[in-house]
Amino acid sequence: MQERSEEQIISRLLELENDEQAERRVRLRGERYLSLLHDPDNGRSYIFRHGTDATEGAEIPEDAEFYEYPNADVAQRAFEQMVKESRGAGQVVEEDSTDDLGDFESGGAEIRDLYADVDEDELTQDPWPRSG
Repeated sequence: MQERSEEQIISRLLELENDEQAERRVRLRGERYLSLLHDPDNGRSYIFRHGTDATEGAEIPEDAEFYEYPNADVAQRAFEQMVKESRGAGQVVEEDSTDDLGDFESGGAEIRDLYADVDEDELTQDPWPRSG
């Protein structure tokens, strides 16, 4: 298996998080998040800390950092310790947060034919003309 670059790993972690695959997610002060993620593609677990992305997915947040673990148990213990330290420092705003999930590229319904001259969905129209 080919080693992934740091940027590729961060991109993958953002993708997992936006797809609501985080096992745990804590909102910290200053619009920052701490997430516990497991990547099913490589079986590794991660703790991912990052700020919000103002570019709607076009760029990786510059303050993003991650810690990689060989299994979920080790990552879970490390995550709990980080949350405990953050809570002690008064940094935890909300536990199990879903704020700011998703981005422009992956969130919501797909818009098709935005500038079409027909307002109705082709799939809901009768295919045969009515005789009358």
